[in-house]
Amino acid sequence: MIKFNFRSLLALFVVVALMLVGCVVDEPLGDVDDTTGNGGGDNWTEKPVGGDEKPGDEGSEPGDDTDDPNDDNTGSNGGSTPLPDTSWAEGELDWVFDMSVLPEIHISVTEDQWNELLMEYDRDSQTNHYIHCDAEFESKGEKHTFADAGLRLRGNTSRRRPEGNGGEKHKRNNSDWHHCHFMLNLRKFQKDDAHELHNVRKIYLKWHKDDRAYCRELYCYDLFRRFGIWTAAYSSYCRLWIHVEGDSKPAYYGVYEMIEAIDDKFVKKRKDLFGDHKHNLWKCSYPANLNYNDVRNANIHFDDDSGATYTYELKSNIENFNAAKEQLIEFSRNLTKLQGDEFKNWIAKVCDVELLLRTYAVNVIVGMWDDYWNNSNNYYIYFNSSDKNDYKFFFIPFDYDNTLGTSTHCGAISDSGRHDPLNWGDTNNRPLIGKILQIDEYRKIYVDALNELCDPANDLFYYTHSIARIKGWHSMISPYVDNDTEEDCEIKDRPAGWSNYYDYRLLDANSSMNFFKVKASSIPKK
Repeated sequence: MIKFNFRSLLALFVVVALMLVGCVVDEPLGDVDDTTGNGGGDNWTEKPVGGDEKPGDEGSEPGDDTDDPNDDNTGSNGGSTPLPDTSWAEGELDWVFDMSVLPEIHISVTEDQWNELLMEYDRDSQTNHYIHCDAEFESKGEKHTFADAGLRLRGNTSRRRPEGNGGEKHKRNNSDWHHCHFMLNLRKFQKDDAHELHNVRKIYLKWHKDDRAYCRELYCYDLFRRFGIWTAAYSSYCRLWIHVEGDSKPAYYGVYEMIEAIDDKFVKKRKDLFGDHKHNLWKCSYPANLNYNDVRNANIHFDDDSGATYTYELKSNIENFNAAKEQLIEFSRNLTKLQGDEFKNWIAKVCDVELLLRTYAVNVIVGMWDDYWNNSNNYYIYFNSSDKNDYKFFFIPFDYDNTLGTSTHCGAISDSGRHDPLNWGDTNNRPLIGKILQIDEYRKIYVDALNELCDPANDLFYYTHSIARIKGWHSMISPYVDNDTEEDCEIKDRPAGWSNYYDYRLLDANSSMNFFKVKASSIPKK
C-alpha cells in the first residue's frame, strides 16, 4: 500500500493545479466576440483620426514567463519547426541586420551639402539626389568608417523635409529636426570594397512612421525569415545620429529601422536560390495588378534615377528594357488568360508555387492590406532569365509598416484582423494569388502554412511567442527612443491614429482586441 503524508498530498495538489493553469493559459483562442471590444460589432465606434487617447486603456500585460526572444540556442523556433537555413547570409546580412543588438550609425555632412539636400527636396519632394557624407557604423565591438558615402531621402507619400520649413536653410544649433526616411549608399561615390559593410553597400534607414509600437515592420520581416521566406529583405533596429558641420553636437534622430535594399545586389546575394542573378528585377507600385488587360497599357519604365514613380519599374538589366517589358507583358497574358490544367501546368513551370503561397500566408497573417492582392501595391518581382517564356518568376514582399492592426477601408478589406484569408482581394482584377488558390492542392499548401504560423508549438505568430519577442525588442530599444526631433519619443501599444480599428493591441494578451488572437481566429482550419 502506498502511504501519503500531508506534505506529499500538498505537493501533488500544487502540481495538478499548475498543470490546469497551464492548460488554460496555453489554450488557443476560439472565436473572438466582436461585440465585446471595438472590433466591428454593433457596439463599435470608429476612432477619429488624430483623436485623443482614452486614459487608462493600456490594458493588462502578460507576465514575464515567456522565453527569451533572442535565445536561439535550441536550434529550432520554439517547437517542431527547424530554423531555416541562412548559411548563405552568414557573416554578411546576418551580421549587419541582427535583431538582438542595437548598432549605432553616425552620419556627418558639411553644411553646404545638407543645405543642398534641403533645397533639392523643396525643388522636388520625390528627388533621388544624393549628397556626400561620411558614415560610421558601430556594432558588436566593431567600428567601420566610410569616407565620401552617399545620402538621400526615401519614401513615397511618407517623404518629409529632414529640417525646418520649405525655403529654409540649416539653422546652426537651433534646428527643427524632422524624422524622415534615408538611403545610405556606402558605394555611391567610391566604387571599392572598402566602401562595403560586411558585403552590404546600401542601408535603408526608416523611421517608425505611424507605428508608435516601434515594431510592426521589423516583426513582419523577422517572421518572414523565421518562416524560411528567403525572398524577404533582412532588417533590424539601429540608432541614428546626423551631424551637420558647424553644429556643437550631432542631432540624435532616435531608434530607426534599417532594411536591406532590394536591388541587383539583393538578387546577387541569393543567386544560388534564384538560379541566376543577371536578369529582370521589377519594382511594382499601385496599380500594379499583373492583369494583362491593364499591364499592356500600363506605365512601364526603367529606373531613370529621376525620382518618378512608375507602375512597373525595371531596377536591373535596364540595357535590355524592351525584352524585359515584353517578358512582363507575356507573363501577365498567361496569368490572366490561361485556364484549367493549362494554367496549372504553366504556373508550376514558371513559379515555385509553394514558396509563393507560404510568402503570402505571412503577408495575410500580419494583416498586410496595402499589398498586391488587395491594393495592387508594394512588391517586387524577379525573373531569373531574360527569355520571354523560359524563366522562373519570384515574388518579393516589401513595405510592411501598416500591419498588425493598423488598418483602413481599402479594396475588399475593412478589418485586416478578421478578413477572410481565402478572399483577401479581388481575384478577378488581381489574378496571381486567388487564381492559384482555386486549385485544391495549392489551396491546401496555403491553408497549411497559415495554420503552421499559428501553431503554438512553433515560435512564429502564436500570441505568447509574438508578445515575448516584441517585449524583448522593446526592452532593448526603449531607453533610446527619446530623440532630438521631439517626435515619437515613447513606445505605445497602439496602431496608427488614422486606423479604423484603433483598439487593436499587440501586448495585452487578455484583450478581446489582441491582434494575434483575433487574426488566428480568422484562419481556416486544415
